[in-house]
Amino acid sequence: MAANPNAMPGLSPAMDDQSSVRRILEHIERRTTDLGTEVWREPVENYRSPGRYAAEMKLLRRFPVPFCPSAALPETGSYLAREAAGTPLLAVREADGSVKAFRNACRHRGMQVAEGSGCKKAFACRYHGWTYGLDGTLKRVPHEKGFPGLDKSQHGLVPVHAQEKNGIVFVTQDGSPEPLGDLPPLISPEQRLFGHDESVIDANWKVFLEGFIEGYHIRSTHPETFLPYGFDNLNLIDLFGRNSRVTYPFRRIRKLAELPEAARKVSGYLTYVYQLFPNVLVTILSSHTKLVVLEPLDIGHTKMITWSLTNSGAPGAEEEARRDAEFVSTTGAAEDREVVRAIQRGIASGANDAFTFGLFEAAIVHFHRTLDAELAVAR
Repeated sequence: MAANPNAMPGLSPAMDDQSSVRRILEHIERRTTDLGTEVWREPVENYRSPGRYAAEMKLLRRFPVPFCPSAALPETGSYLAREAAGTPLLAVREADGSVKAFRNACRHRGMQVAEGSGCKKAFACRYHGWTYGLDGTLKRVPHEKGFPGLDKSQHGLVPVHAQEKNGIVFVTQDGSPEPLGDLPPLISPEQRLFGHDESVIDANWKVFLEGFIEGYHIRSTHPETFLPYGFDNLNLIDLFGRNSRVTYPFRRIRKLAELPEAARKVSGYLTYVYQLFPNVLVTILSSHTKLVVLEPLDIGHTKMITWSLTNSGAPGAEEEARRDAEFVSTTGAAEDREVVRAIQRGIASGANDAFTFGLFEAAIVHFHRTLDAELAVAR
């Protein structure tokens, strides 16, 4: 393939707001967009193979994967219980302010010791009452004389590794945790949690993920919702480590050309979509931020878990954030969900041996190349 003057370099350009605005304005003037350097053909069998799916689930348990926003655990005793990569887990805020995570199973008979979210001083299994402290230690066994020789210090909740960075709690289930590396600013302590939602989509988790990280579909999929405010196929694509960021500018960003570069603020002028490998997205929109976890349930079903946060702690920020979230969820997001369901039905048609991702879909290419490489390491 011939060299392309608009192709992305090996390392991403600066990802600060001012650099992003400058790059977008240059694209508008030139009628260009960020381009990748290769076309990728992803075998359709990788979306429907039980063996491939099992390998992906092992990978999700091996990597530090975002579990929830830090704002979901605001005080001592705050907890969140959910399944991650098929494993029931429990995260809790300790008295010292740190977060710990455990396998959510009583050490007596395996009953889950917590459900949903809330705030507690201890976790009591509702089957037989074995009770655990916030640090996971076994504190109480009813009628303990019935368990002669029981060493409570060896029967605490089983820990998994938890790390907290940039407003996100990461959990590594299996093996030694790796450092999180350099992550850009994502969620600040001032941002307030105002919404949480879960839904199941009839599609493979990768099909769902792909729709978030390319803007090639905006004109045809969102002609009356997103396109009137945005551009047809004009995006920035930044790669950092295993992760990526796609920038979706709004038409009104042209106004920033009139300002000195240092005065250009991006709020209300673009959307950032970060893909945190493997299965998590952070979307920073005009007035709110979403942390989206795509939990695979089986080959053809995905649970989408979403936390919504304000973009600031200013008065009135929550009301504005709720309006922004309502517009996004009832318009363009609904269109995207229908598309991914249709793709899943198309997979079953047998029409394609592979899906072809072109130069406009470089973040997807990066995702699949990274996923292939990590699965190869694990073999």
